Amino acid sequence: MSTAQDHPLRYQLVNELHARPFPTMTAPSTVIYFAVKQPQEAVSRDRAKDVEHLVALLDRHGEPHPTPGATHHSATLGRYHLKWEQHTEFVSYMLYCDGVGDRAFDPLDFNAFPAEWRAQIPGQVIASVMIRVMPRPEENAIRKSVEDWMVPESLTVSRVLDDSAVLAGDFRIDAAGHMRFAVFVSESTGPKRIGRVVQRLCEVETYRAMSMLGFSRARGLAPTIGALDTHLSEMMQEMTGQSVDAAATLNQLLTVASELESLGARSAFRFGATGAYEALVDQRVSLLREERFQGYQTFTEFMIRRYEPAMRTVKSTEGRLATLADRARRAGELLRTRVDVERSAQNQALLESMDRRADLALRLQHTVEGLSVVAISYYAVSLASYALYPLTKALDISKGTLTAIVTLPVIFLVWWLVQRIKKNLH
Repeated sequence: MSTAQDHPLRYQLVNELHARPFPTMTAPSTVIYFAVKQPQEAVSRDRAKDVEHLVALLDRHGEPHPTPGATHHSATLGRYHLKWEQHTEFVSYMLYCDGVGDRAFDPLDFNAFPAEWRAQIPGQVIASVMIRVMPRPEENAIRKSVEDWMVPESLTVSRVLDDSAVLAGDFRIDAAGHMRFAVFVSESTGPKRIGRVVQRLCEVETYRAMSMLGFSRARGLAPTIGALDTHLSEMMQEMTGQSVDAAATLNQLLTVASELESLGARSAFRFGATGAYEALVDQRVSLLREERFQGYQTFTEFMIRRYEPAMRTVKSTEGRLATLADRARRAGELLRTRVDVERSAQNQALLESMDRRADLALRLQHTVEGLSVVAISYYAVSLASYALYPLTKALDISKGTLTAIVTLPVIFLVWWLVQRIKKNLH
């Protein structure tokens, strides 16, 4: 019995659902994580360099290389487990191991990544996180620990995933350059759930950092957009006057519109990516299913107070840029219509002037034709008279009488010939 053929991408697309598995870890554990991004044109970067840098780390420990085209890889580096992922704009490295040090969030833990290897990273660090996973003690002990480790002003603490763990963080970069989070897990919480919580914390911080690039772009564009808005408003105000130079104003308006379109084109990807990263941050936070812990603010509340305003600024800048571009486009169309009307009026006046000139030329032509008939008739009568003078004796008439007799027929003949020639020319 014959069977239908599988689509060549069927298995690949199904396997994509199971790509990037969550890490599995126990409590206590130490997690160090960082994400690297190219400062410019990160989307079109040479991704082979990302893999080469990973291979250099794997070769130090004699670990197998990733398969060709792989965008994620796991390996064991001594007592650490490595989880590597390649994304559209960045690459992330996570190392985690069992146990914690006596010093909480010890910067020396990052020495698990060799210093000379870190110095050759193809990009710049956009997120760096240290996570301390601990068995869950009593609530007062949690309170004392997080207040000792973190800045109280921005401290966030919440119960997550049906009270299976307590998360704490202050979203501040410490003196060593790392963001710190503490995870206190209940005894019944399994290794896979712990891994999911840790992964989501890393993703929240990475996507938050990536989305804030859009805020930086929006803030940098604010002076330029403000100046263009003022200039555009002034030009539109001038357009209401009667003495405005429409052609010159149109050129200025087209310059402003071109600059706005250029700004929009250069910022479209970053603003679009910011919206996507913001959605991922909101999704990852919501998946934690937070509950309040002893009156501390939750991660959701912190995002609403500190993060959402930045994202609204990005949306506002994107909308303002689009609105200004539309205003400039509409103003240009109105001014172009005004220029066309003025030019039509000028063309109409020119046509009327040409009509008057044509009429004068026609009158002059008729005058010249009349004069030419008179002149030709004069010479024709003279020639005819000279030719017929011998008949004066035979007819017994004077030369004056003969001239008078032939004048009218000659004039009529000349006029007829002129009209015939004129008719033939047309």
